[in-house]
Parts: sequence; structure tokens; C-alpha cells
Amino acid sequence: MKDKTILVTGSSRGIGRETAYQFAREKAKIVVTYCEDKIEAEKTYKKCLELGATEALIVELDVTDNDCIVNAVDEVIKKFDVVDILVNNAGVILWTPLKNQSFQEIENQTRTNLEGLIKVTKVCLPHVKDQIINIASIAGKTGFVDLTVYCATKFGIRGFTQALAKEEQTVKVYSINPDRTATRMTSFKGRSPEDVAKVILNTAKGLYRLPSGSDIDVWEVIT
Repeated sequence: MKDKTILVTGSSRGIGRETAYQFAREKAKIVVTYCEDKIEAEKTYKKCLELGATEALIVELDVTDNDCIVNAVDEVIKKFDVVDILVNNAGVILWTPLKNQSFQEIENQTRTNLEGLIKVTKVCLPHVKDQIINIASIAGKTGFVDLTVYCATKFGIRGFTQALAKEEQTVKVYSINPDRTATRMTSFKGRSPEDVAKVILNTAKGLYRLPSGSDIDVWEVIT
């Protein structure tokens, strides 16, 4: 991974942050993105350099804002020319029965988790050299009470991954499916985000030897 450019969406905290750290240890070039919390993004940026990243860049990226997506990718390409690996990690969740969710809450989840991921991929695609790694979920493989909209978005990510893999023959595309992971989304209960980040790194290294479009279930491959 040395000197590869790694763009991780939603990398100011949680799985995204730990993913940035994993690639930093491999002496990659890290693009740290954030939507609202620039202070946390700066912490991630500094830690990446301490861990061995050859270069790092902080970019504001609101995946629900079309202009912001285009501007963010332009900034990355202006500095690094390419995106070797795109990790689509940004996401939100709402633990509420569908009947109690507002239109705005439904839109926020679908636009962030699925529409935003698709749009970021579309804008990055001409510049991606190696892989696109989409963070889906165990909730993209089975339904869960109080997570109707979230599940729909994560099922959608897996479908998008499978279809894109058929369209694009020169770039490998994978869905990583974490189970319950200890982040803000779960009140910090569950598997360590570092475990998920290790699976993401191993996927980028090609250690699982799976065809493009495949699912990689964290609970199946983590040791």
C-alpha cells in the first residue's frame, strides 16, 4: 500500500478513522474526509502522519451535497492525481420504527448511506485505479426491527456493488459487511472498529481472493 492514495469517506471517527489508521501504517497517502466535525478530522489527520502516512489531506465532504462531492473529489485529484482505493464508509442510522420516522429522517438515511455513496463513486470512478470498497452491513443481508430504512440502504449498497462489478472490468468492487460494531451508531457496543478496519485493509491487499462484486462478512473472516 506504500504511496497508494486512499480516500475514506466519513473518516473523522469510528470505522472510517480506524481504516485511515490501518492504511497510514502501510505508508499510504490518506484522504481524511468529514461532514461536520473538522476537529475530529484534524485528530485523524495528525495521527495518520504519526503512524507513517507518506502524505495526508483533510477534505470536507457532505455526501448529500452534489457540489460538495464534486469539489471534494476535485481537491483530491488536484493534489494526488488518482484515487487508488476508494472506501465508501460514510453513513447514518436511526433506531426507530418506520411509522415513527419523518420524511426528513428517511431522506437523510437514504441520501447519506446509498445515494451519496453512489454519487461519490460516480465522481471518483474515472480516477480510481485499484478498488472500490463499500461498507454495507449485516443489516444489508437480513432485516432488523427498528432499522427498516437503514436496512434498505445497506441492501442497496450490496446490489450496487454487484452491478458495478459487472460494469467495470478494470476496478475491483467489494461490499464489506460489519456486524454490530462499537461506534456512535451502536452507543459503542459491539465489535472493535479496528477489527472492521483490518478486514478493509486485507480486502485492499487482495488477501481474500474473491471475485469482484463479492460480499466480505467481517464475522466470517476476522481472526
